[in-house]
Amino acid sequence: MTMSNVMKEKTVIDLFSGCGGLSQGFLDAGCNVILGIDSWSDAIKTFNFNHKGDKGIVADLRNETAKSICEKSGVKVVDIIIGGPPCQGFSIAGKRIVEDERNELYKAFVDFVDFYKPSVFLMENVPNILSMGKGAVKEKIIYDFERIGYTVNTDRLMASQYGVPQNRKRAFFVGFKNGHLFDFPSPDTECLLTSQEAISDLTNESIKDGSLYPELEKSEYQKVMRHNSNRVFNHEITKHKDKTIEIIDLVPDGGNYKDLPTELRDTRKVNIAWTRLNSQKPSFTIDTGHRHHFHYKFNRVPTVRESARIQSFTDEFVFLGSKTSQYKQVGNAVPPVLSKKIAMAILKQLGNNV
Repeated sequence: MTMSNVMKEKTVIDLFSGCGGLSQGFLDAGCNVILGIDSWSDAIKTFNFNHKGDKGIVADLRNETAKSICEKSGVKVVDIIIGGPPCQGFSIAGKRIVEDERNELYKAFVDFVDFYKPSVFLMENVPNILSMGKGAVKEKIIYDFERIGYTVNTDRLMASQYGVPQNRKRAFFVGFKNGHLFDFPSPDTECLLTSQEAISDLTNESIKDGSLYPELEKSEYQKVMRHNSNRVFNHEITKHKDKTIEIIDLVPDGGNYKDLPTELRDTRKVNIAWTRLNSQKPSFTIDTGHRHHFHYKFNRVPTVRESARIQSFTDEFVFLGSKTSQYKQVGNAVPPVLSKKIAMAILKQLGNNV
């Protein structure tokens, strides 16, 4: 069986899919994402707009079971289940994990894996989940999946080491049903991509959705981001107050509040305030849209499109909803380039074990 045949045959359900960053990586690896589920309608609208032929549905998995979703969607068999359930309900009292109703969504993920019995699952989460309670939470999660027949391996991956222009670290749990332990892909990027390589072709002015690119690409990464696209979307700049612009202007490329005069340092009471991207380094972690991080050159926050570039969404991926919603969708996503590399490693291992 060839690698291409293995890839074409693999179907995927994406739980807590958001706009579909994790799904996009699996699609780019050759999988067929047959179902995406999220409780946020804006995210599912973006998911369905970009994942042509895929089926994204709005559902709250606190109120739905895998069986009920199976009946509603008609999806009865799947090869791979992926997703990032919120796990903030894990807390520790002494050496004991405290049960918390907020863990219902994590339990829903386990329920789906138990119901569908896919060949493999991938669960993504915050990096510190692997160290919480001196590893007690990690061991609890592994136990829950081992109990239903999966062999689980975990790792923290830094996105910038896998071709994403962003220092974004995430934890991953991968479990195989056939008893094989997953080999996570090794870092494959020696020269880390910089913020400048990611977004230097995007202008300081807003670009009307659907307009042609106003400038030529300026890096190989930008060529990749423009593949299959000749138009720009989601590049609407934020207009700041004059005083805000004056303060941003005092911060150098890669600088932060420490570069400001003493009397201005406390104008924002957070330690990430007035932080500029560093043009010669990968971006810091793209968040869900607060206004403390600024472009390395322009006196404004990055646009949704610039944020999407830093997350490794190609320009043909269009975000729907209000600008605030779009920022949140981008910030919550798993970088598709990182997702693809994990997906390729999973498919390779599945192929080797057929």
